[in-house]
Amino acid sequence: MSESSQLENTPIDSACTRRVALKSGLVAAIAGGCAGVESTSLAQATADGSLAMPADQWWCWRGPRGDNTTAPDAQAPQQPDPSKVRWAVDVPGRGHSSPVVTDDAIYLTTGDKQQQIQAVLGFDRATGKPLFQTVVHRGGIPAKNHPKNTEASPTVAFDGRSLFASFYNSDAIQLTSLTTDGKIRWTKKIAPFDPQRYQFGYGASPLLYGNTVVVASEMDLGAWLVALDRQSGKEVWRTPRPKMITFSSPIVANVAGRDQLLISGANLVCSYDPSNGRMLWQTPATTAATCGTMVWNSTHVFASGGYPDSQTVCVAADGSGKVQWSNNQKCYEQSMLVVGNHLYGVTDAGVGHCWDVSDGRVIWRQRLGGKWSSSPVLVGDLIYAFNESGDGWVFESGRDRFVQRSQVRVADEVFSTPTVVGDTMYLRVANGSGQSRREKLLAMI
Repeated sequence: MSESSQLENTPIDSACTRRVALKSGLVAAIAGGCAGVESTSLAQATADGSLAMPADQWWCWRGPRGDNTTAPDAQAPQQPDPSKVRWAVDVPGRGHSSPVVTDDAIYLTTGDKQQQIQAVLGFDRATGKPLFQTVVHRGGIPAKNHPKNTEASPTVAFDGRSLFASFYNSDAIQLTSLTTDGKIRWTKKIAPFDPQRYQFGYGASPLLYGNTVVVASEMDLGAWLVALDRQSGKEVWRTPRPKMITFSSPIVANVAGRDQLLISGANLVCSYDPSNGRMLWQTPATTAATCGTMVWNSTHVFASGGYPDSQTVCVAADGSGKVQWSNNQKCYEQSMLVVGNHLYGVTDAGVGHCWDVSDGRVIWRQRLGGKWSSSPVLVGDLIYAFNESGDGWVFESGRDRFVQRSQVRVADEVFSTPTVVGDTMYLRVANGSGQSRREKLLAMI
């Protein structure tokens, strides 16, 4: 049986009416990543009726604060072991999207080029039992893609009521909103998407801010940031970007005293007002194509990439555009991580780096090996990082030298970034190759 043979619409278990966060009566802001509880726009967004993410959930790419750090009480196994799991479940098809975790469900996207299917999957959080498989697109999958990319690389976003999934289909970027039991609410065409020079697919995850969902669509014939109303799908604003193929997901950070929508690529580091899409500032930096999501501290933003050049850069976020420091290191597909005064990244050469955020000084470097797509995640004071070959490292943050807690092998392949909620690490992995390749979602404890 091929890895994708089960991708058909499957009705939800009648016992699985989604409770999600609505049962808690939560009303607060979605800003920064998808809930940005530390955003100064909380009061305004609350008045808009937006929703906040509970600490024991993970609703979007990069998590509650958009920075790939977990809640203070989260715990992950210091030596992740695929045999020590709460459950493990087969995932049909192929995808690189990361798990989105609500109070009682987990959501992923998946795709199958042979069957010409792109779908959203729901699983029970407690047991891993499949809840639904909703085919969003049948047919329309592009003929060409990068061999390391998939037809389902963007991570789902969840706003407490609805799911949002973006796909490259029918020569366009399409955004679909679904109910938590897998019923399609609406699908909107964001922009035409038919790259001419580099036909490497698509990877940008949707971003939630206030009452909008923001999607990046960037290629050589036309590039845009587009915000839609989460409820109706109507366009709220549209901002042009340089006509160039690039792959990074936008993110909102509260930095230098205001909310800023940040994105790298097209030889620029850019900041926009997330409420209306207007440019705040831009600085020539990075390179033509980047894939990673930008990171930040209270005053500066950091980006890395890419193709054809290699650069990691620190830029003042006050609007001056001042480049504080830069180097020739490259974290292309994987995002970096800021912890206190340290910036962490694993370069494409498989070397872990810790830089001083203020001046770019190398605090330590350590060869880990392999090729990298998954991004590091902070759990407590430990950083977890996995390479494409399924090898993982757990090491301490905040140290002046590399201090490893463990090194493990969890699968033949890891491209997805882990999600850690409570005492469980949810990780999408694959084993085998060719026709024997199979994906699983692990709930490691």
